[in-house]
Amino acid sequence: MEEKSLSGSKPHLEKLTLGITRILESSPGVTEVTIIEKAPAERHMISSWEQKNNCALPEDVKNFYLMTNGFHMTWSVKLDDHTIPLGSMVINSISKLSQLNQSSMYSLPNAPTLADLEDDTDEANEDQPEKPHFDSRSVIFELDSCNGNGKVCLVYKSGKPGLAQDTEIWFLDRALYWHFLTDTFTAYYRLLVTHLGLPQWQYAFTSYGISPQVKQWFNMYKPITYNTNLLTEETDSFVNKLDPSKVFKSKNKALIPKKKGPVQPAGAQKGPPGPSTSKSSSGSGNPVRK
Repeated sequence: MEEKSLSGSKPHLEKLTLGITRILESSPGVTEVTIIEKAPAERHMISSWEQKNNCALPEDVKNFYLMTNGFHMTWSVKLDDHTIPLGSMVINSISKLSQLNQSSMYSLPNAPTLADLEDDTDEANEDQPEKPHFDSRSVIFELDSCNGNGKVCLVYKSGKPGLAQDTEIWFLDRALYWHFLTDTFTAYYRLLVTHLGLPQWQYAFTSYGISPQVKQWFNMYKPITYNTNLLTEETDSFVNKLDPSKVFKSKNKALIPKKKGPVQPAGAQKGPPGPSTSKSSSGSGNPVRK
């Protein structure tokens, strides 16, 4: 694997990223747009995965792995003198496309598993298809760990043997609730790229939406997406709108001297005047004592 800057990148990398790199590199404050170039997966690796997991990969997933064995693209922003990692787009390699509920964090016998979280009361409705199951009714593979903010999963809805036409892409949030994303891997990949890999972008497809902090990044680097409601303002929330041209401009400003108040001349009389005096009628200027 080799990490490459995408400035003047190879044509196949430009095709893989759908040309999104030019948009990022022309955005204010964006720096270090990089991609980890991965060799294509061998066909025997794909066949071995299918035999091991008793699931047939969809054709678009196979074609993706035959082009690149996984995907990892990142970009950062520069604020003042600090570089902050921001965007991250990840698709696990074929070897890391592992079944979600196979590994357990417990080593004790009869320890609870994800299947114990099953609740059949929350089934499909007219607006959303039937949610995946943690038990044998569904087979779930992790595509992206989302930097700990959830998991994007390739879901076989009918258990094993897994049929390619029975797959969907779902997002599992940190509270272990499911949210439907797309019917196909190709549609999900387009969502991933057009949302620029912004942090927690998958939460835009949940009922509770993205956080106020993430919404600020969305306002600065607007995703190329059809979902224009992502950036609408709620009446009961406040989001500080940032102007990128002002945030990232140079802070070398000319010093402006502070204004000072008027300075009284030395010996000036302060406070109320003393006893009144009058001049003589002769105009001599000598005071006349009363």
